[in-house]
Amino acid sequence: MAVLGVSIGKIRLKNPVMTASGTFGYAREFEKLVNLKEIGAIITKTITLNPRIGNPMPRIYETPSGMLNAIGLQNEGIDNFLEEKMPYLSKIGTPIIVSISGNNIDEFFILAKRFDKVKDISGIELNISCPNIKGEGWKVKGGGLVAQDSKATYEVVKAVKKITQKTIITKLSPNVTDIVEIARAAQDAGSEAVSLVNTFLGMAIDIETRTPRLGNIRGGLSGPCIKPIALRMVYDVSKNINIPVIGIGGIMNSEDAVEFILAGATAVQVGTANFIEPGACCKIVSGIEAYLKRHKVERIQDIRGSLNLQNKINGK
Repeated sequence: MAVLGVSIGKIRLKNPVMTASGTFGYAREFEKLVNLKEIGAIITKTITLNPRIGNPMPRIYETPSGMLNAIGLQNEGIDNFLEEKMPYLSKIGTPIIVSISGNNIDEFFILAKRFDKVKDISGIELNISCPNIKGEGWKVKGGGLVAQDSKATYEVVKAVKKITQKTIITKLSPNVTDIVEIARAAQDAGSEAVSLVNTFLGMAIDIETRTPRLGNIRGGLSGPCIKPIALRMVYDVSKNINIPVIGIGGIMNSEDAVEFILAGATAVQVGTANFIEPGACCKIVSGIEAYLKRHKVERIQDIRGSLNLQNKINGK
């Protein structure tokens, strides 16, 4: 059998397929539909220090080859998560990575400090790139996201790095001029990996009522429509940093996942596909294994970043 195991910092995954934050709930929602032990890692819905009610309805709108969402990081806060959600997650037997977000560095620091003490949490993903929340509390130029500013990205990662021994993954935004610059800032601050990309900022309008389709007006676009751009960003970043890149964006099947790995991703996250096919992650794992067997490749690492550019370089 092909060896599918990969490492993200100190986390050893049985395969490179992870669930994307916000698309898999807290895993329990999928327990009757999916063998959770077959997934490489489960990334929880983003947790904040205090409960958040999220954005006004409606929050989701289907678009051609994609989906707009403006959930607004609705969650019950860290206390409820540790008391109600973590006992179940700790029994699954699959690495658990907690996604966190805050209104300022202090909140990220407090969240990381508390999660650092939880034995059954393998890593922390810093969600500094959600396009559906206001940047209150941040001194980011232009009032943008933390992930749109290399200095702010560095400061957040550096603060969290000081307080936790957990593997840190920094989730980046595609809504930037140069994503490589942001990825380098995260790496320089001590992030053990970067995940990219989060959703693209978009909107939709009901022409009959002349109103936005989303209560928040704007939302994050995900799904197959963003894959070519996400793939290009993963390719660019993987060539310019020395830490693992986790690819996200329109991964609906194993062929999509293999594309990201060939472009340089060490692992992938599956998001929108979970809404369409709850068993998508497990099917993608099986498909990757079949691909390796078909091409007589023994280890998944042997195809990472192995995109053949020779003919392109020669102009053929």
